[in-house]
Amino acid sequence: MDLTYTAAEEEFRSELRSWLSANIPNEWTRPGFWESLDDDESFRLRRDWERDKALAGFAGIQWPTEYGGRGGTPGMKAIYDAEMVLANAPRSVNPLALTFLAPTVMAIGTDAQKKEIIGPLLRNEVIWCQGFSEPGAGSDLAAVATKGVRDGDDFVVNGQKVWTTNAVHGDKIFTLVRTEAGSQKHRGISMLLIDMHQDGVDARPLKQMSGASEFGEVFFSDARVPATEVLGEIGEGWRTAMLLLSFERGASGIAQYTEFRRQYDEVVDVAKRLGRDTDPVIRGKLARVLTDLECLRYHAMHVQTQVEQGRDLGFEASMTKLIWSEPSQDLWEVFDEILGDDATLDSLGDLDLRPLHAQAMWSRSVTIWGGSSQVQRNVTAERVLGLPR
Repeated sequence: MDLTYTAAEEEFRSELRSWLSANIPNEWTRPGFWESLDDDESFRLRRDWERDKALAGFAGIQWPTEYGGRGGTPGMKAIYDAEMVLANAPRSVNPLALTFLAPTVMAIGTDAQKKEIIGPLLRNEVIWCQGFSEPGAGSDLAAVATKGVRDGDDFVVNGQKVWTTNAVHGDKIFTLVRTEAGSQKHRGISMLLIDMHQDGVDARPLKQMSGASEFGEVFFSDARVPATEVLGEIGEGWRTAMLLLSFERGASGIAQYTEFRRQYDEVVDVAKRLGRDTDPVIRGKLARVLTDLECLRYHAMHVQTQVEQGRDLGFEASMTKLIWSEPSQDLWEVFDEILGDDATLDSLGDLDLRPLHAQAMWSRSVTIWGGSSQVQRNVTAERVLGLPR
C-alpha cells in the first residue's frame, strides 16, 4: 500500500486548492446556507458552478483528454475527491452521469453516443438520472417490469421507476427496460436512453423527512424511444448495467473518509459545547467510530494502490460500501445520544443543529441504497471469502 503522492499530483493539489479558494463564495460554506435554499435555486447555483469548474479543467480528472477530461492519474482523482470535501465545495448535480454513465459510454458506446453524451454531461448542459429501481424491483434489480415494445424504429415504453435521483431536474434518463416479451430475470433487458422532456414521461418529486426532494418517481406512458438510443446491445442490458455499476469502484473511499472525518469533528465539537465530552460512554462510542474511520482510510488507500497497479478489484468493492456506510450511521447515532432529549430541537443557544440533523437523517439510508449491508455481506462472504451459500 502506497500512502504517498507524486510531485505532479501534489502540484495538481495546489492548483486545485487555489481555484477552489477563488471560486467558492464564502457564504456558500456557512453552515445552513444550502439548507436555506429551495431545491430549484440550490440546483441552479450548483449547476452553474460545476459548469464553470469543468470549463476551468477541473472535471473528468481521470478521463482521457479526447473526451474533455484531464487525463490524470488515480492519485489525482483521489486528491480531487478529498479537496472538494475539504473546501466545502457544492455537491455535484450530475453525479450518476459523471460516475457511471460517461465511463460506460466511453467503453461500449457508439461513436455518435460518445459525441452526443460525454461532453454535454461534463459541462452540465444535460442532466442525467438513473432509472433502475421500481416498486417491485429494488434489491432484486432483475425483477424490472417496465416494458419496451418494438414498433418500427422505436420502442414504446410503459412502466414506473422510483427513488430516481434528480428525477425532477433530469433532462435524460438511462434506464433498464424489459424489451423481450416473456423474458425473465437477467435476460431480455435493454438499457435505453430516454428524453425526459417528451410526451409520455412524467417525473414527480418524493419529499423526504428532511424536507428535501432529491428523489422522484418516473412514469412512462407510451413514451417512444428510438432503437438507436440503446446503450450496449439490445437484450444485453444486464451486462451493460453491471459494467456501469463497476465504475463505482476505485478511490471513492478517500472522499468518504474525508467527509466523515469532518462530520466526526463536528459531532465532537457539539459534545464539547454541551459538556458531554467527559461522559465515558460517549467517549467510548466516539473512539470506536474514530477507529472505524481510520480503518476506512487505510482501506481506501489500499484500494487506490490496487487501482494504480491496474489490478481488478472484483467483488472486493463490496467491502468498501460496508466499511464506510456503517461507521457513518454509528456516528450519527452517537450524535443523537449526545443531544438526548434535545434531539428534536433546531438549535441550542447559538448552536444551529439543522445541518447536522439533515446529515443524521440522511445517514439512515446509507446502509440501504447502492446495495444494502445484508447484500454486501453476502457478496463479500461468497465471492471474496469463498464461504458456502
